[in-house]
Amino acid sequence: EKDLAASGAFLENSLIPLTILEIKKHFPHLFIICDVALDPYTSHGHDGIIDSSGNILNDETVEALERQALILASKGADAVAPSDMMDGRIKSIRRRLDQESFINTNIISYAAKYASSLYSPFRDALCSSPKFGDKKSYQMNPANVREALLEAKLDVEEGADILLIKPASIYLDVIYRVKQETDLPIAAYHVSGEYAMVMSAHEKGYLDASKVFYETLLSIKRAGADMIFTYGFNCIAPFL
Repeated sequence: EKDLAASGAFLENSLIPLTILEIKKHFPHLFIICDVALDPYTSHGHDGIIDSSGNILNDETVEALERQALILASKGADAVAPSDMMDGRIKSIRRRLDQESFINTNIISYAAKYASSLYSPFRDALCSSPKFGDKKSYQMNPANVREALLEAKLDVEEGADILLIKPASIYLDVIYRVKQETDLPIAAYHVSGEYAMVMSAHEKGYLDASKVFYETLLSIKRAGADMIFTYGFNCIAPFL
């Protein structure tokens, strides 16, 4: 259910909230992390509320993200992970959650989410590719590491519990640099395009996906990641 206002993000009886409840009912010990972003719900595919000219409205978007995060927390999410890259959203979400007594709900901040070409398989699956323009006005320039350090510092000050870098394998220097600047845990997101490249080569017989994933994730860990989100877990499970 997609529209200009991302209305589907605020339906308490929709897929994600009901899924949280069901998982918690059967596996209460599991730690559930939920993405906070509007792009799966917007008809235009961008991560924010737009004006008539197609410009992203930062403050209006942050208010919407607060609402979305609160619904997810109320259903049992242990952590919310804002992936939108709007300015000030960590502070606003933390304040809203605390006001509603969700003081133990963690925030995993996408502190450095780059405007990468490696998200395409995920966007195709979710039908969330931008219908106009691109996401470079709010996601980060791949050439810029200084901005990543600044964004990470701001998110720490605003109340993030974990900082996430995305993508991972071709941004090892960013993981390393951010790790040197904070005592917070660092997460790295090994994204759909990173997974798809390896699997495509594996299917053609060029390489062994399990071995390449293990080596890749090992390099991400070596760079400083305390946790890694990856589509390739099943491939590396035999090594664990």
